[in-house]
Amino acid sequence: MATVAAGVAARRYMHAFGATSADFGTVAVADRAHAAKNPAAWFYQRAITLAEHQESRWICEPLRLLDCCQETDGAVAIVVTSVARARSLAHPPVVIRAAAQGSGPNQFTMTSYYRDDMTGLPEMGVVARQLWAQSGLTPADIRTAVLYDHFTPYVLMQLEELGFCGRGEARHFIAGGALEVGGRLPLNTHGGQLGEGYLHGMNGIAEGVRQVRGTAVNQVPGDGPVLVTAGTGVPTSGLILGPD
Repeated sequence: MATVAAGVAARRYMHAFGATSADFGTVAVADRAHAAKNPAAWFYQRAITLAEHQESRWICEPLRLLDCCQETDGAVAIVVTSVARARSLAHPPVVIRAAAQGSGPNQFTMTSYYRDDMTGLPEMGVVARQLWAQSGLTPADIRTAVLYDHFTPYVLMQLEELGFCGRGEARHFIAGGALEVGGRLPLNTHGGQLGEGYLHGMNGIAEGVRQVRGTAVNQVPGDGPVLVTAGTGVPTSGLILGPD
């Protein structure tokens, strides 16, 4: 059901903005490039090319096999405490600069078929506005992002809702290696759910913590904040993490 819903939304997005399957593949290639260097990733040492993405079989057109995350057995533990308590522990504290939840108009479980416009994720727009207001930050301040990537098209929609680019412009924003380490917005440096494992985004929070602490396998230089988002197509949430 989730794949069908994502496929319908992806097709409408392509029709409205001229995005292609290859644009979606750009996300998969970046995720797998990062996963290939992550020993904890399911797809460790198994990067893919865009040609391989384009040759992968259809699952629910326009979604190919390599647009979809795999099922994963695993677990993630996140310890949350006060900053004062965290300062006395073994590892450097990672501070939650902002946290938000949001639901869009006419939200209905994973489908949102009742919206007038299926090309965006208005619930993520609600979250974005709260995150930027709470933190006093803007998209330009974000060093790296961990975006919920169970299906590649939703990454493009999130980038637009979060304000990294305008509506329909994500395909241009992600071009030219922009999502890989060294690019303008390194994405899912652990490999994401497409590359490391599908743990419903909890592994994304863990990667955000590692990036802030400077312990990530694919560490992004600098000390700027890290953005993490949760499920898309459903009422959703997000975090901005930073150093103490």
